[in-house]
Amino acid sequence: MEKQNLSVVLHSQGDLRLENRPVQEPGPNEVLLQMHSVGICGSDVHYWQHGRIGDFVVTKPMVLGHEASGRVVKVGSAVKHLKVGDRVAIEPGVPREMDEFFKSGRYNLSPTIFFCATPPDDGNLCRYYKHSANFCYKLPDNVTFEEGALIEPLSVGIHACRRAGVTLGSTVLICGAGPIGLVCLLVAKAMGASQVVITDLFPERLTMAKQLGADFQLAVKRGDGPQQLAKSVEDMLGAQPHITIECTGVESSMQTAIYATRSGGVVVLVGLGSEMATVPLVNAAVREVDIRGVFRYCNTWPMAIAMLASGKVNVKPLVTHRFPLEQAVQAFETTRQGLGIKVMLKCDQSNQDP
Repeated sequence: MEKQNLSVVLHSQGDLRLENRPVQEPGPNEVLLQMHSVGICGSDVHYWQHGRIGDFVVTKPMVLGHEASGRVVKVGSAVKHLKVGDRVAIEPGVPREMDEFFKSGRYNLSPTIFFCATPPDDGNLCRYYKHSANFCYKLPDNVTFEEGALIEPLSVGIHACRRAGVTLGSTVLICGAGPIGLVCLLVAKAMGASQVVITDLFPERLTMAKQLGADFQLAVKRGDGPQQLAKSVEDMLGAQPHITIECTGVESSMQTAIYATRSGGVVVLVGLGSEMATVPLVNAAVREVDIRGVFRYCNTWPMAIAMLASGKVNVKPLVTHRFPLEQAVQAFETTRQGLGIKVMLKCDQSNQDP
């Protein structure tokens, strides 16, 4: 096995480097993976540009990347369900202890959880990476490595739609048509939403949303009033939506989400903005609009794999740019500029296929 483990390492704010790190030995319950495809997430770029997200601060060099798939090259002594050569998708959040959240099935809320590329935990934007075997999921032959990597953002959509209660006949408003808004769209439609309206500032994103199945696209301009936008949504649908999934984290968009949602409906907040936000809480309260938060996901990988393998969801159009691992800085710059939708890094020199 080549001993070069080229890795994308963030040293501090603005200081992104490619460097070789040792290949790690898997523990009894771990597998060593040869990484294949790793998507760049907005959070990776945010750590690079700002050195922190909320309370998570980069204080020492950290490998980036958490949307990933690869091939098993070494198996820990206690691992039974995986073997060398298996193609797997990686769930990046691994609970460290069996606390109340773990026991109740909401392990994403465990305060001590390991999570790839969240300080101080290293991510998997590298050639070789070891991970808990229980959080590596075997990919069927008809699901590509890139689709495997896209299960991570797709999982955010699944968790958001579950929290929202999307079901057969739901009408849904999605605020923001970036990668997360688009996966929420795909999942909402797959879960039976009858009509989906999606909003964004950028027309090219709305064009992509239309191609992916959005029934209505609403172009937002900076300075549009939340109540005016809520009225536009109602006019498009002929009634207020049952559910709004807010994917921007922008204060005015959160306000729109509340005003737009039907009485007795649900608003799910997926996008993260500043810690404090002014929103029409009393409007939501008197209309019994439930406001629910989302933190990553849990128990989503098996569903996501089934959705992809059956063809119920197609994430392939989301990948608009590809770069070899060696060009990681250029790839990050492409994402920072907001070009395309999803930028994918190819980590296996001998196999750059999707």
